[in-house]
Amino acid sequence: MYHSFYGWYLKCQSDIQTLAVIPAVHNTRNKRTCSIQVITDNDAWTVTFTADSFRRTRRDIFIGENRFGEKGIHLAIRTPQLTIKGKLDFGPLFPLKYDIMGPFALVPFMECRHSVWSMRHSVRGNVCINGQKYSFQDAWGYWEGDRGRSFPKEYIWTQCCFSGGSLMLSVADIPMAGFHFTGIIGAILWRGKEYRIATYLGARVVRIQNKMVRVIQGNLELDVRLLEASKQPLKAPEKGDMVRTIHESASCRAFYRFCKEGCTLFAFETDRASFEFEYF
Repeated sequence: MYHSFYGWYLKCQSDIQTLAVIPAVHNTRNKRTCSIQVITDNDAWTVTFTADSFRRTRRDIFIGENRFGEKGIHLAIRTPQLTIKGKLDFGPLFPLKYDIMGPFALVPFMECRHSVWSMRHSVRGNVCINGQKYSFQDAWGYWEGDRGRSFPKEYIWTQCCFSGGSLMLSVADIPMAGFHFTGIIGAILWRGKEYRIATYLGARVVRIQNKMVRVIQGNLELDVRLLEASKQPLKAPEKGDMVRTIHESASCRAFYRFCKEGCTLFAFETDRASFEFEYF
């Protein structure tokens, strides 16, 4: 059995509450396990399951009594630290026009491959976590995934659903064939139009400083800035084993600006951003 992991990240967000769940399966040389991580505005939990609890079909992941997929999420977990029960229904998904990895999807032996299953979809339902109710009625969701051996050593990831659109950006140190380069993948959905920012389209980072990243690609420019973190610890894969600790702000203050040909398409500050800033 080789070192590997496979997982999804499903985020649901209302005007006042955030819930993200990460179902995953992980393989090391001598063991196979699976897990569900749960992240809210102020807490995070990791629940580990035996390998035989995991089942995947083309449309869904099942871990024990829990189900995740294009129709929504069903949660039923009971441990000494976490009791969670509920159901969230998704509306129609908004997938990207083509693989976020572009031609890199065909490159073998990459450390980590990213997928975006839906940039934005409606969420309705209720979940109870340790006695606290999370209610999503006129809420939005986002769904992505990762697979490979390890998360990048250094990376920045951010995602935000906002009025009229949704965006995600990842900037990471990518090892390949004995050298390293800065890899960029990003997608902006704005008023029904999809914009793609990526290394394979000529994107480059012109600034990483003070929790701020500026990316330029032709006549497009994207600025993202983490203003105030609300970090919770998460487990991340290292050679397939969930031994690395990273920190995610599932809901925090951030600033975003997107320009085309020197004209600002949008610029706003929000307290509903998601951010991981793992640059040292």
